[in-house]
Amino acid sequence: MRILFFLYFLALPTLLFSQADPREETSKRSFSDRLKGKNDKDKDTAKVASIDMYRFITLERDTTYLDTSLTIQREYSHNYLRKDLFGFLAFPNEGQPYNTLQYSLTDYSPYPEFGFKGKQFNFLEANQIRYSSVATPVTELYFKSTLGRGHSVDSFFTLNLAPNLNFSIAYKGLRSEGKYINQFTSTGSFRFTSSYHTLNKRYLLNAHFVSQDALNEENGGITTVEDFESENPDFENRQRLQVFLTDAESFVRAKRIFVDHLFRVNPTQGDNNLYVMHQLNYENKFFGYYQPTLLSAVGTQSVERFGDAIVTSDLKDQTRYNKMYNKAALKYENTTLGEFQFFIDDFRSNYYYDRILITDEGVIPFTLSRNINSVGGQYEYQKNKWHGKFLLSRSITNQSLSNLDAKLNYDLNDDFQFVFGYQNLNKLPNDNYNLFQSNYVGYNWSNDFKNEKINVISGDAITPWFEASLQLSTLTDHLYFENTATDEFQQIIAPKQFGGTIKYLSLKLNKEITFGKFALNNTVLYQKTDQQESILNVPELVTRNTIYFTSHFFRKALFLQAGITLNYFTNYFANDYNPVIGEFFVQNKKEIGNYPNLDFFINAKIQRTRIYLKAEHFNAAYTGNNYYSAPNNPYRDMTIRFGLIWNFFN
Repeated sequence: MRILFFLYFLALPTLLFSQADPREETSKRSFSDRLKGKNDKDKDTAKVASIDMYRFITLERDTTYLDTSLTIQREYSHNYLRKDLFGFLAFPNEGQPYNTLQYSLTDYSPYPEFGFKGKQFNFLEANQIRYSSVATPVTELYFKSTLGRGHSVDSFFTLNLAPNLNFSIAYKGLRSEGKYINQFTSTGSFRFTSSYHTLNKRYLLNAHFVSQDALNEENGGITTVEDFESENPDFENRQRLQVFLTDAESFVRAKRIFVDHLFRVNPTQGDNNLYVMHQLNYENKFFGYYQPTLLSAVGTQSVERFGDAIVTSDLKDQTRYNKMYNKAALKYENTTLGEFQFFIDDFRSNYYYDRILITDEGVIPFTLSRNINSVGGQYEYQKNKWHGKFLLSRSITNQSLSNLDAKLNYDLNDDFQFVFGYQNLNKLPNDNYNLFQSNYVGYNWSNDFKNEKINVISGDAITPWFEASLQLSTLTDHLYFENTATDEFQQIIAPKQFGGTIKYLSLKLNKEITFGKFALNNTVLYQKTDQQESILNVPELVTRNTIYFTSHFFRKALFLQAGITLNYFTNYFANDYNPVIGEFFVQNKKEIGNYPNLDFFINAKIQRTRIYLKAEHFNAAYTGNNYYSAPNNPYRDMTIRFGLIWNFFN
């Protein structure tokens, strides 16, 4: 009911703003106009809004426009995360974590973060929020069916109250029952944004508020993979497969207030401009894990899945976090030389529990506080075919961190574009590596790990023949989680740091071949690691191949898209997932992969409505039950799902 209310609430303003009452038009005509015989049938001389008047702008001032087309990329991004999932491997139910097939998708920041990364794939960071500027009100409604009972929706509405003042409101929600025992998911994400600038653009403001949460029932995976792989008809109902946890659940919540604004010192914009800039980011986060029953049943045997516990039942672990980030900057802009920016920032965070623990290993403190100040500079140059951005920052407080980030774009022409990048990072560990408390005895630690050192060289090329992305990375003092238990049915996870250097290479190629109304879209990823221990594990080859048909029907009133997608990756020791810490951990006992995953889809576009119908993993019944998302978590069975995206605007 709550979701339907939001759909109604966001769609109603569009209808009100999009339709004009003819009585209002009559009343707006002046008395002199009526004397001259003017009426409503006169030709409307009002300006018609063009598509470039519907803009969506990122924090970095990158601009895209409203797009209601139906392309193969739209097919790839019609999912819960609303983005192309190449390089990610979904878990059995919607709203659960994603295993990482492509390590080069990882973004790096020098600052310590909250952690619990396996629980936050659907959370939007500050730099992922888009701000709008639209000529008329715009609404977008997204819907997709889920696995079992439930639905996934995303409703967005934006309007400009004036040419220089925009508001947007959005809500994204998910409820999905899943096919296995204790696998229900429920998530919500409320977003509100505002953009404002003075008429002379001397002052600009972007601000947003985001509230996000995710509730997951956690079953810990199936206990006996032989029952799943045997293809025994008794287990076709996945509820009959035994799982480790029957009543555990995890919950993560995050709220953020963000403001980014600037003021031009000189009253009128000229060849030389000086700006004062400020950015504020306040966040608080919470992670909780609850498990009423501590013993797990494996066949007729009782197992302490996560080891000894301080309590005998109703286990509750809770971690809290808040962060305040302020950045003040001066920017000098010259139309010939480019933009020079100098900044100082203040990062303060508290990661805390409600008690101090005394264990055999020592005292586990209740809080980890950070107070970091950094200074830096940024230079941006854009001239003709070149666009470069170079950033250097370094801490001036006791904590040692630094970031050198350089990116250079060269657009030769419409057919050839090249991007070169380099990043050298000295990164503080995420807080959950250095401190964690739990009612499970083996899940308590207080560490002082070294900083991670990361070097990344990347290159991207767009040509008429193919698109290519290359990344070379070296990771020193890499942090990871590992299972220290000796019992095969137990998981006792602890953070580790590899003192050596890991080298990583990835090369991704994309090429679409068209022949008449048919097209073959191919994406191939090759990865290689050089390491003394098996820590950074990735499949050597990942491919996605889609053959599809497109055509117009009914005098071009209907645009149809239909095809088959093959997803495949080679065998590798995939990371496993642990619900107590909400993180993936390294394992070297079971390989997954080397199975084909086929999807059949039929999509249609009628005016501004795109309709999606897909049979996911339709080959599941014919190629054997050897498909997994993680060692104890099977991938999704064959399912048919329906969805749509509906845009309203004039």
